Amino acid sequence: MMTIITRVVLREEGAERWDGAMHERVAAAREKSGWISAQLLKGVDEPLERAIVGVWETREDWSAWHHDEAFRATRDELVGLEAGQMDSTWFEVVQNTATEEN
Repeated sequence: MMTIITRVVLREEGAERWDGAMHERVAAAREKSGWISAQLLKGVDEPLERAIVGVWETREDWSAWHHDEAFRATRDELVGLEAGQMDSTWFEVVQNTATEEN
């Protein structure tokens, strides 16, 4: 199992549209091979900061998702809403203690 954490800062005028597009993207990803879970996070101290925590069976599954039409459609919606580059870091899951109740 692999986890990718992506961080980005949004433009104030685009935050609501970005959040909506990312909700659509996560909903579409749920049906893709290898998808396990995702969290969309909003900064507590920096309300324009976002983090996406995606959990996939493999990096290859994630990569295939990035070539999917549903992913590309939301990419077009996100253009110009971010104040800077996204920064992504991969992690291999060592232990997963999540349950259905979380």
